[in-house]
Amino acid sequence: MAAGATIHTFTVNLADVDRGVYEELSLRVARHPSETAAFMLTRVLAYCLEFEEGIAFSEGISTTDEPAVLVRDLTGAILSWIEIGAPDAARLHFGSAQAERTAVYTHRDPAKVSAPWAGKRIHRADEITLYSFDPGFVEDAARVLERRNTMTVSITERHLYLDLNGTSVESDVHAQPVA
Repeated sequence: MAAGATIHTFTVNLADVDRGVYEELSLRVARHPSETAAFMLTRVLAYCLEFEEGIAFSEGISTTDEPAVLVRDLTGAILSWIEIGAPDAARLHFGSAQAERTAVYTHRDPAKVSAPWAGKRIHRADEITLYSFDPGFVEDAARVLERRNTMTVSITERHLYLDLNGTSVESDVHAQPVA
């Protein structure tokens, strides 16, 4: 856990109809002092949208050899490398070489996030997907974050319905290839 981090808890009722995933999750998330509420919420949403056996948050934003969220198999091999925000091309290249699958979730404008990657060397760039949400969605939800949070996350046909601490917001989950 990062020094000076604030712990947030999330009780999540997850219903991902698209993938047939229905879970009740109890998450403890360390928020580093330099991490925005929108970035932390994007990490939690990515965790929910990618949920499968072996998923975990990394040690924090200061960890350079792991992504914010990753999925490991029983042997410890990295199956999915999941970045949050706007990672640079070198980090995507490294992550894609480490894992079977790489994805990026961002709360920012996806065109601005992907622009610096143009022309850069990224391992298996054509297999990496950049996921984003409708403008303002994450920011609106982040305004109601508390230290203890109750969330319902429902995904149907890549449309996300989020109830966070009694406030409901919704967004499409937009996917675009990196290359």
